[in-house]
Amino acid sequence: MKSLTDGDFTEAAEPFALFERWFSDATASELNDPNAMALATVDPDGLPNVRMVLMKGWDEAGFVFYTNTESAKGRELLSGKKAALVLHWKSLRRQVRVRGPVETVSDAEADEYFRSRPRDSRIGAWASQQSRPLESRFALEKAVATNATKYAIGDVPRPPHWTGFRIRPVEIEFWQDKPFRLHDRVVFRRSAPEGGWNKSRLYP
Repeated sequence: MKSLTDGDFTEAAEPFALFERWFSDATASELNDPNAMALATVDPDGLPNVRMVLMKGWDEAGFVFYTNTESAKGRELLSGKKAALVLHWKSLRRQVRVRGPVETVSDAEADEYFRSRPRDSRIGAWASQQSRPLESRFALEKAVATNATKYAIGDVPRPPHWTGFRIRPVEIEFWQDKPFRLHDRVVFRRSAPEGGWNKSRLYP
């Protein structure tokens, strides 16, 4: 396993090339879901929430995932407009932390991804009232059956309450385990999503 070398630090003017290398390593190394990430939001009372989601795209514009906008995280993302995430790759003893403002993806982008999902997952997006009380498992299965019948023929359209969010990073930190807990930490920061990056090392 390669360490976060001084060359990685001194040569990298921005974080995305380094992220690409690390994510490629994780894709080859992790047994399950190298794109799994912990997503943190804050509710209206300032109480944090964190849960696992799947990163479904990334580029220099940001990191994208999808959800029901009427869920707890959907409401918090729409109201707070900021979020943080962590990708942790246990097999590599590495993690990447990201913070920044949040925007919704375009309808075209959301439609394209929704069409790529398995049909049963598209039905499930219609059936699930995500984060709201569920009286029984049977009620969920009934909702799935009802929507499967409704969309038995033809395409399953994207629900209006289902879309993607993009975290536009203003901070990206790369962390790698080292002996005696003297870990490597390199952070890239900028004042706005359109700005240039400053980088520095951090004490572990």
